[in-house]
Amino acid sequence: MKKFYFLLATTLLTAGLTGCGSSRTGSQSAQDLPSSKGSGSQPAPEVSSAPSQASGLSTGGYVVNSITVNSSEKVTVVPDIAEIVYSVRTEANEAADCQQQNSAAVSQVIGLLTSLNVSETSIKTSDYRMNPVYDYSNNRSRVVGYEALTSLTVSDLPIDGLEQLLSQSVSTGVNTIQSITYKASRYDESYQAALAAAVKTARQKAQVLADAAGCQVGPVINIKETGGYTEERYNDSALTNQYRSAAKMMAEEDSAGSIMPGEIQVEACIVVEYALTAP
Repeated sequence: MKKFYFLLATTLLTAGLTGCGSSRTGSQSAQDLPSSKGSGSQPAPEVSSAPSQASGLSTGGYVVNSITVNSSEKVTVVPDIAEIVYSVRTEANEAADCQQQNSAAVSQVIGLLTSLNVSETSIKTSDYRMNPVYDYSNNRSRVVGYEALTSLTVSDLPIDGLEQLLSQSVSTGVNTIQSITYKASRYDESYQAALAAAVKTARQKAQVLADAAGCQVGPVINIKETGGYTEERYNDSALTNQYRSAAKMMAEEDSAGSIMPGEIQVEACIVVEYALTAP
């Protein structure tokens, strides 16, 4: 019996040694193939010794050669719509009377605007405040009345006819014009045109640099819009100040100046990265 177990153990030991040898032989033959550390028994993909035809593109997450340029372009556009902010201010001894009078004055302004074909959807209440009015005489403060102020923002007004609207607004004697802002209804189209021009300029700048370096500009690797999208507008401070005082306008009825909206510039800014290739 002991002889039987001895023969069995010898047979198993011989088989085990034969298997390790086969594994070692396979491991040695794998050394002839390209490999990378930590790749285990799986062979790494072949690496060609020929130069890359797409030099500058991402290879294993690493960009071999690239160039990055900044570009910005502007498009000039003539504004065709305006936005007006009215401030309706009233004063009264009692808070309830002050609020009632302010509401009546606001309704009067809205009625005037709608009579001038201004859509109600273009009129919104942008601010409302009511504060006590103090008398600080005799080294003491006491409430002598209340003041209410409502701001109305009127948007999408055609510039044609704006002068008549402003004149009739102040003639009501209940409102003050807080601001006049000119805008372009076709701003989006102008901004897209500025973006397209910026991309073209970026390519030209990249080619100049590449020519100086003896290279060629390849495909775009990355492009980013850096300028925030903000609707361009032009605030007419001079005309606003001219119409700000309703009392002055009533005394100088013919002093209103002509509407001259001028021009606004729509700017687009980008950053573009290109691959560089051999000439």
